[in-house]
Amino acid sequence: MSLRLPPPGTDGAVRLIRTSLPMLREDPQDCPRGNALRARPLIGQTPPGSRWKPVEDFALGPVMYALDAIEHDGVAVETVLARLRRNNKYHSGHTSWAESAVRSYLSAREARETQRRALGRPATLPVRAQWTAIAQREVPDQRGATRYERTAWGRRYESADGSERELWLLSVNSAKEDRPAAEIAEAAAVTATGVPCRSAFGDIFRPVSDRTTQPRRVRVVGVGCGHGDHVVLADYDIEEVERQFTEFAKPVLARMVEDDRLNAGSSCIRCQGLAGCAQPRRVPGILGVPGPRRPRARRSVSASDLRVHSRCPAQFHLTRVLHLRSGEPESEPIRRGRAVDDWLNLHHGNGCCRTVPLPETLPGLAPSEMATALAMLAEHQRACPLDGLPPDECIRVQPRLTAYDPELDVVLIADPDLLYTRSDGWIWHETKTAAKRPYAGKGLMETYPQLAFAVLLMSAGVPGGDPRRSLIELEVLYMDGPRCRSLCEEIDPGDPDTLAEARRVIAELAGPWAVDETYAPAPGNHCSGCDVLAHCAAGRAHLEAE
Repeated sequence: MSLRLPPPGTDGAVRLIRTSLPMLREDPQDCPRGNALRARPLIGQTPPGSRWKPVEDFALGPVMYALDAIEHDGVAVETVLARLRRNNKYHSGHTSWAESAVRSYLSAREARETQRRALGRPATLPVRAQWTAIAQREVPDQRGATRYERTAWGRRYESADGSERELWLLSVNSAKEDRPAAEIAEAAAVTATGVPCRSAFGDIFRPVSDRTTQPRRVRVVGVGCGHGDHVVLADYDIEEVERQFTEFAKPVLARMVEDDRLNAGSSCIRCQGLAGCAQPRRVPGILGVPGPRRPRARRSVSASDLRVHSRCPAQFHLTRVLHLRSGEPESEPIRRGRAVDDWLNLHHGNGCCRTVPLPETLPGLAPSEMATALAMLAEHQRACPLDGLPPDECIRVQPRLTAYDPELDVVLIADPDLLYTRSDGWIWHETKTAAKRPYAGKGLMETYPQLAFAVLLMSAGVPGGDPRRSLIELEVLYMDGPRCRSLCEEIDPGDPDTLAEARRVIAELAGPWAVDETYAPAPGNHCSGCDVLAHCAAGRAHLEAE
């Protein structure tokens, strides 16, 4: 099917195609049609949705604000950081993290400049204008475009004579060394051929200089603002830039701007075409809560999000929205749970894992942690839910399921551990690991809100199939002294009492989340294991007072 532009529910011109680096990742969780639409920035939703956000939700926003002031305006570091602390646009925990991120970035810059001097290469200076590779046509091409703009977001540096350029790609936590070859090649190509431009919302990028000097060499550097690590991703002369672009980036760009496949997911929150899209399934009022007092930008939410928000809104904002992580080693239960999940996901793709030989070791676990994880896998194998499943049934491992509430303008996200068909119905299977038997005095869906989330989605027709034959399964692998045991429960999403209980559980969690505008900390016992404790004054004070 050819890409239809503009899609239903949108309006605008197709003459401009603008691409950015994330579009070249071909992430399986992204929506190809959504990316193709994002590449047409003059097309927008009609009527436009709200863009208002109570606090900044882009982790690197305050970092870039501070670095602009330091590098381009010459403002002292401490003065800029003091401005950050006074800016109500940012959550206090976000500001705290940004302060350390700015210092880490500046240290990385100093280290790399020292390296350049040691290699006899010229120093580089900050560049304010955004490098943009522009191709202009007199008549529209087969896509209807007359102008192509290729961008590469990051920090830009250039030697005084223009012979060398550097593009620094910022990551929130550690430096990304697994960027695809197409993304790195495109970053180098835009750095080499881009002209300094000024951007404006809803307009083309306009050159700010007539200078046409092309560098002889470019370097792409990845830097992790949270951890301060940095790595050279590319160091090319112009001939190598062209070769890398032609081999890796150019084919991906050609595919991306024309891809019409749909894949609903988290990327729906930024899609201008969601209102008229066939996916995801519409479920008005599914969360059972009123909306915020004033319209706000579209959001996504999962059961895990709601659970974290109910525990501590500040932790939710910092870890689930901004995705900040401390870098401290994860606890043994978390590592063990991930190792068990990874092994099951790998082998469930081929069906029942009952007869698969268990390994001697599992990635990410210490030798002392191995026995418990392997015992859990052996217990799962004893009653693998796929055992005896006919070969013509469908098995999906950790599929992304979505629904959309147009009243709240919220995209619901769920990733079942396992989803499979049986006699025309879908079975939603969740596997959990625990150090001990779950507490029996608390309701099952209160203990595991993702089960209540699953009930709401399945009752709304997600993922489909015969609702009378659909089922939700919970498998808990836990230690009972030296032995591993399993607890298995079944939930009928079509049972009226079950549905009513699920609605109550989710509404109690979603109500405060839906209207929250401050994400205030809620100190408690959970503070000791919080991933962002270093940036939460209330949490540290709570622990010091105990």
